[in-house]
Amino acid sequence: MGTFIGHVYPGLFLILYGLYQAIVVSKAVIFKDSLLDPSCHPRNKGRWARLWKISYRGLLKMVTGSILIVYEISCIKGGLVLMNRQLPPRFLYPKEWQHLTMFILLTLNGCVDVMSRNLLPQRCVLLEKGSLVLTFYVLLLLLVSHVQDTTGIELQIHYLLILVVFLLMLVLTIELWTPDTFQLLLIEAFLFLMMGSWLMQAGFILYRPVTGYPWQDDDISDIMFVTTFFCWHVMINALCLLGIYGLSALWHRCHCPSLKLMGSKEAPYHKGTVGPLYKLLQEVEQSEKDEQALLLSKSSS
Repeated sequence: MGTFIGHVYPGLFLILYGLYQAIVVSKAVIFKDSLLDPSCHPRNKGRWARLWKISYRGLLKMVTGSILIVYEISCIKGGLVLMNRQLPPRFLYPKEWQHLTMFILLTLNGCVDVMSRNLLPQRCVLLEKGSLVLTFYVLLLLLVSHVQDTTGIELQIHYLLILVVFLLMLVLTIELWTPDTFQLLLIEAFLFLMMGSWLMQAGFILYRPVTGYPWQDDDISDIMFVTTFFCWHVMINALCLLGIYGLSALWHRCHCPSLKLMGSKEAPYHKGTVGPLYKLLQEVEQSEKDEQALLLSKSSS
């Protein structure tokens, strides 16, 4: 992961994951559907219903984690060795082993998602959420240890990344008790977007700066602009979430005509209190009916 590609690929995965989460949340809110188990579209029922139930997020985690594991191992010439053969033996490649641990956790979390959604008799949301929370607890510990020998620009970048991971860990922990809360799932999608876009930005800052010149660790302006770029990412990702919701609403209104009538069909019938005028009219109408019935009985006799 200590390369340009090692930062861009995980960042791209997190961005895609955050976009998917934002689309799912927006669709559920627009259709007033469940946030955890959205209902299947009528066109997707029948023979395609089984495909709709596949945990695509879990498969994405498994595939991405496996690719990153292979990439991390292949980047080390001679193989990823744990210890050397000298006396006393020393651990080798500490950061690479931390990267490998992160990718293994990602793959295992994907396996848990697929098992919960497609293999168990009944989906266990608590198992999925608990596995994801545990992954981020371990990730936070690894990141805190990861910055032990870093300084300057790289340290500032990792501090901001740790901030995002810490906030995401808190949100995921709260979701263990309230997993179907719109606000928390929206914040989760935003933080995944932040984590992904910032990882990609870190790859450009550390390994491929746009100017062609490396950032200077002893230049206070460069360190301050790292935080400024992070704030720009906050604004851009927030606007991205707003755009996703707007486009999702526009898409469903244009391609689902029944959605336009949803408000009128699902609007609760308002039963107002019966006023005195309405009671008076009912009494007059009833008295007229009684008089007509009396006249008919007299005429028949």
